[in-house]
Amino acid sequence: MTVHVLIPAAGSGRRMGTDINKQYLFLGDRPVLAHTLSLFEKHPAIDKITLIVPLQELDFCREEVVERYRFSKVQAVIAGGKERQDSVRNGLQACGADADDVVLIHDGARPLLPPDVVDEAIAAVQRCGAALVAVPAKDTVKEVEDGMVVKTPDRSRLWLAQTPQAFRYQLIASAHEKAYKEAYQATDDAQLVEWLGKPVAIVSGSYCNLKITTPEDLLLAESFLRQVDEEE
Repeated sequence: MTVHVLIPAAGSGRRMGTDINKQYLFLGDRPVLAHTLSLFEKHPAIDKITLIVPLQELDFCREEVVERYRFSKVQAVIAGGKERQDSVRNGLQACGADADDVVLIHDGARPLLPPDVVDEAIAAVQRCGAALVAVPAKDTVKEVEDGMVVKTPDRSRLWLAQTPQAFRYQLIASAHEKAYKEAYQATDDAQLVEWLGKPVAIVSGSYCNLKITTPEDLLLAESFLRQVDEEE
């Protein structure tokens, strides 16, 4: 069994207030994306990485991230599509996985994933075919319509989805192909598997595994990173 990682990294810098893709902003001494790739480069269970970026960033990403920081597990840097779902589908087609291989799909802007969560996600896929990393909701969640609260869901049943989301290759590839043919759009890859009626296991994640989207996220990530460096 080979373990593949697909990393869609096509986020813009709009909410960061910059003109540069947020994955290339520096976190400490390296770009955010370099930290993310390093997680999987160092992890002994990971065999191959496919990086998916906008067409116009292919050369920049290959030269300034993959080659500069010597990520030997990155087998390909490919162009994404219009939407994230299209980009992941491109990655699935390009990664060369066999039917029973494990595929982890992880956001390029989540650079602080704990290594043990990767192990647990892979183990969950081996048990049931599909898994997503998530954390319990801390806050009360309100369902709102036209600016008015219509429902308060039971918080004990609510989890906040993160990445990686992990699957047997044949399952997630089939889900993406069916969604493409039927023009079905999901909010994440796990939803495509749910749409097929297949079970998806939950793997406990970490509140440190934040997705860097705003300037405040970058400051928080820098704090977490300093803490990790001090512990090491």
